[in-house]
Amino acid sequence: MRSGRFGATAYVCALAALVLAGSMATQGLGHAAAQDSRSLAPFVPTPNDVVERMLTLAGVTADDVVYDLGCGDGRIVIAAARDFGARGVGVDIDPQRIAEANANAEQAGVQHLVEFIEGDAMQTDVSDATVVTLYLLSSSNARLKPILTRQLRPGARIVSHAFSMGDWDPDVVDRFEDARGSTRTLYLWRHDGTVRP
Repeated sequence: MRSGRFGATAYVCALAALVLAGSMATQGLGHAAAQDSRSLAPFVPTPNDVVERMLTLAGVTADDVVYDLGCGDGRIVIAAARDFGARGVGVDIDPQRIAEANANAEQAGVQHLVEFIEGDAMQTDVSDATVVTLYLLSSSNARLKPILTRQLRPGARIVSHAFSMGDWDPDVVDRFEDARGSTRTLYLWRHDGTVRP
């Protein structure tokens, strides 16, 4: 390594840049960790044929308002609008997913029927929903159960892909093979007005 004033200055600048980069990375990781701590599940898209089956199981019609909590790229809400004529609201904590959902709704020509909200599903008012769809973890469903049963009107339907809702027995359990040959399970609850802890 060359000695001299220039070499020492370059070394100090490089070291300062590394320290600054490390600090920024740490701050970024801290922000990501804070965001992840509010996340109810990782983003794993529901296959389109499973989306169709969820909406059919819930008996969605043009009279329904479908909320998808953890909506990802918006595919469930968009399908509800495009294929069933329903209005829909998607909620996701990730701004990138919300941007994708809005772009997908515009591409599908249903932006007048749907709305996507960047927010925390645990803080979302679902009182005007007639159908709620979920593809979250069992622990997240259990946390949402008292909120959903307190806010939803009797007769509202909840459909969950893959995960149950604690000790609340579903009205229907639908097990089937999807188009790719994977076994899927859907759970349907019809809310009877009972608030469940």
